[in-house]
Amino acid sequence: MTITRYHQVQASLRAKPRKWLVTGCAGFIGSNLVETLLSLDQQVIGLDNFATGYRHNLEEIQASVSGSQWSRFVFYEGDIRDPAMCAHAVSGVDCVLHQAALGSVPRSLKDPATTNDVNISGYLNMLIAARDAAVSAFVYAASSSTYGDHPGLPKVEDRIGKPLSPYAVTKYVNELYADVFARSYGFASVGLRYFNVFGKRQDPEGAYAAVIPKWVAAMIRGDDVLVNGDGETSRDFCFVENAVQANILAAVAAPEGVNQVYNVAVHARTSLNALFDLLTHALGRQGVQYDKEAVYQDFRAGDVRHSQADISKARTLLGYSPTHTIAEGLEVAMPWYVKFLG
Repeated sequence: MTITRYHQVQASLRAKPRKWLVTGCAGFIGSNLVETLLSLDQQVIGLDNFATGYRHNLEEIQASVSGSQWSRFVFYEGDIRDPAMCAHAVSGVDCVLHQAALGSVPRSLKDPATTNDVNISGYLNMLIAARDAAVSAFVYAASSSTYGDHPGLPKVEDRIGKPLSPYAVTKYVNELYADVFARSYGFASVGLRYFNVFGKRQDPEGAYAAVIPKWVAAMIRGDDVLVNGDGETSRDFCFVENAVQANILAAVAAPEGVNQVYNVAVHARTSLNALFDLLTHALGRQGVQYDKEAVYQDFRAGDVRHSQADISKARTLLGYSPTHTIAEGLEVAMPWYVKFLG
C-alpha cells in the first residue's frame, strides 16, 4: 500500500492527539468528521443547535466507536450566532473545523436573511472566538457555489464569477473575512470549497435535500425521481471520506498551505442522467430494483449548469489524494442508504 500524506498525518495524530472543535457536529459532514477524529483517539468538542443536524447522528457515532473513544467527546448544544457560546466552545481547543452553516441555494433564495445571519454573522463569531483563543488551526467549509457564473471548466481557485444565490454570497464573504483576518490580525485559516459532497448521514428529507439521498430515498420507496432540467446538468460529486481527509490535512497544513482556499472534489463530472443510472445499478446490487423512468421538470433557479474541480492545488499544498470516485463512494454508502432511508 502506498503511504500517503493522509496516512502519515493519521499516525502522527494517534501518537500525539489534539483537541478539536467541530461545529455543526450533528450534521452530515460534521458527524463524519467527529467519527473519524474519535476513531483516531482525538479529543473532540462538538457544537450544534440541531437546526439541520440530528441527535440520532450522534447516537450513530457512539455506536460506531469504542467506549473509550466516545468518552473523549463533549457536546455543547448551542448556536454559532451566540458569541458567548462560540467563545466557550473554542476554549482550550487546538483545531477548529467549522462546518456549521445553513446550506442550500433554494433555502437562501426563500429566506436570505436567516442564511446571512447564520453563514456570515455566525461564521464571524466563530472566527473572532478562534482568533481570541489563539487556536493553531481554523478550517472552514467554503463552497463551490463561489464560482458563480464563471464559465470555465475545471474550476480553479483563483478564477471566480459573480454569485448566483444569496447562499453563494455568504460563502464568498466567509473567504473574504478569512483573508482580512490573516492580513489584519495574522490569524491563519484554510477554506475548503466543497463540491457536492455525499455519503452516510446526509438528510434525504425536506425541500432542501441534496440530490443523491433524495433520489435514493425516492427509489427505495418506489416514488418518482424528479430531475431539474434536461438531466445534462453535471456536478463533481465528492464522497464524504474525501472531504474528511481534506479537513484533517488542512488542519495540519504547512505554513505555505494556510491562508488559502482549496477545491475539495475528485476532478470528475457526472451528469444527472448518468447519476440516475449509477444509483439504479448500485441499488440493484443491494437487492432494490427501481424500474421507473426519471421525471423531468423545470430547471431550478440559481443553479450552476456545470461544475468540475481542479484539485491540483490541494494535491500539491495539502497532500490531498481522494480515495473514492463517485461510483466507489456510492458502493460504500449504499448499504447505509438502504438501511436508514428505506
